[in-house]
Amino acid sequence: MKILLTAPVAVLVALACPAPHALAAPDPGGDAANSPAPPYIDHTRWAQWQGRPSLRVFPSPAGRTASRIPAATALADEAWAEVLALSPDADTAGMRAQFLCHWQFAELAQPGKISWNLEPWRPVVDDTEMVASGCNPGGPEESF
Repeated sequence: MKILLTAPVAVLVALACPAPHALAAPDPGGDAANSPAPPYIDHTRWAQWQGRPSLRVFPSPAGRTASRIPAATALADEAWAEVLALSPDADTAGMRAQFLCHWQFAELAQPGKISWNLEPWRPVVDDTEMVASGCNPGGPEESF
């Protein structure tokens, strides 16, 4: 997500905070109707990073494709439900926010990144700070 830090914050905030009408359910005739079928998440795995827990979310090819569909909130909700089915202990506001940020930007910033990493210890922040931090508020992203 490092590439996000080089883009103007105003541009990223505009992308992360679409107009209210864009947050409505996807138009059945729009791109979301032609989206790939689930599952959007291949698997998840808890790991340790600097002695702290990190949930690695491995999107499926369909998930990577679906995450590129603008304003497809129903697809993001479906993908998050899949994460929770695989890792029920991930059900926190901060981890959901990190996931949604990765859903919207990971394939743009780092196409094909192996996993989208969510950490329960990261602070809950507003959308502006979430995007400005590259989806990793409260500290740097782990490097492999």
